[in-house]
Order: sequence, then structure tokens, then C-alpha cells
Amino acid sequence: MVTVHRRQDAVFRAIADPTRREILRLLRGGRQTVGQLALNFPTSRPAISRHVRLLRSAGLIVTRETGATRLCELNAAPLRAVGDWLRDYDAFWRDSLRRLKRHVERRR
Repeated sequence: MVTVHRRQDAVFRAIADPTRREILRLLRGGRQTVGQLALNFPTSRPAISRHVRLLRSAGLIVTRETGATRLCELNAAPLRAVGDWLRDYDAFWRDSLRRLKRHVERRR
């Protein structure tokens, strides 16, 4: 259970940064090299490489080295943890709103 929470924490940390979320969005369109990804940002290529490393350590990106380049590919499976977490809160809010509606209707 602790390992699952650590993996989830790593995913949440990874997607907390807007640059990393944009990298994931870009990779939804297909594989790209770190250099290709870096062209989409005003920051340096080494900065993008650091973001890619963090995404890779969270399991959100799979990389393959081909010669001097590193090809990045999206692995969206770990994002299921985010969806599961949000679904729990969605159920909480739906239940809360149902109770509020019943309360208001009873008061009429």
C-alpha cells in the first residue's frame, strides 16, 4: 500500500508543474525527442531534460536512446491514479449536493 501511495505522489508531483503537463500534452500526439519538445518552450534544453527525467521517474514517460538522441513516449497509465482520486471526490460532492437538495426541498 505504501508503494502505491508513493507512486501516486510521484504522479501528482509530476503533473503539478505546467511545463510538465504541456510536455505530456505534446506527447499525446506521438513520440518526440527531447530537442523537439524543447522547441516548444522558452526555457533551455537542459531544463526540459530535467522535466523529462522527473516525468520518466514518475512513470509518465518512457524514453529510448537512439544514438545521440532520446526519444520520449507518453505512458498515460499512471494517470489513472489521478482519475481514481478525482472520482472519489466527485462521488463526495454529488452526495453532498443530493443531501443539500433534499434539505432545501424539505424546508419549502
